[in-house]
Amino acid sequence: MSVTMTLAGRSALVTGASSGLGRHFAQVLAAAGARVALAARRREALEETRAAVEAAGGSAVVLAMDVTDPASVARAVAEAAEALGGIDVLVNNAGVTATTPFLDLEEEEWDRVIATNLTGCARVAREVARHMRDGAADGTGRTGGSIVNIASILGLRVAGQVAPYAASKAGLVQLTRAMALELARHGIRVNALCPGYLETELNRDFFATDAGRALVRRIPQRRLGRLEELDGPLLLLCSDAGSYMTGSVIAVDGGHLVSSL
Repeated sequence: MSVTMTLAGRSALVTGASSGLGRHFAQVLAAAGARVALAARRREALEETRAAVEAAGGSAVVLAMDVTDPASVARAVAEAAEALGGIDVLVNNAGVTATTPFLDLEEEEWDRVIATNLTGCARVAREVARHMRDGAADGTGRTGGSIVNIASILGLRVAGQVAPYAASKAGLVQLTRAMALELARHGIRVNALCPGYLETELNRDFFATDAGRALVRRIPQRRLGRLEELDGPLLLLCSDAGSYMTGSVIAVDGGHLVSSL
């Protein structure tokens, strides 16, 4: 029996869907057949994501969500479950970064990154997992699901001047494993996707500098990744093709993690 990476008939919630990876992931899931709920703080930017999804023939709804606000998360997840008739997939993507030497790091900056990247992801995952667990009881007739936490290779290996970000992503990797252990009994799979360095509009100028080119030379494949190179791993974790995977941590990094120190 062959298993495809289709999401036809499934519903997915994507956080941080207003731009970047989140916007891309929403389009990928919609193209695979999922109805998608788009969540972020910037509603106007979310409308741009919805327009892109619908222009490609997909279906999406927009929800305002601040992952650092428990009430906002509870409200948005409930709205997503109602609008979509349940939630089968969560792509836990919302995140921020900070580039500051550790000795110059202020408490506020540390708190902002941890509150979003780790506490915020845990908060969203908990709310969604409750809906996945209770699917049969709330009339949707669905139980279980897939949660994909978007971590980073910086959760597995470190770089300079990103202490809060690296700590938050390392915490998210371990949180993924802890959630996978506890939620398996409810039919909920939890995995982490760890992108390496990808070329985007935001970093293109940096990677054209001497420092940027030096970083690329340390990647065994000697190039940056492309957004679409995350599509296969994402769909594997979200779909039945990955039905026996939980607690897994998948790096998509051109071999960066295995490069010599």
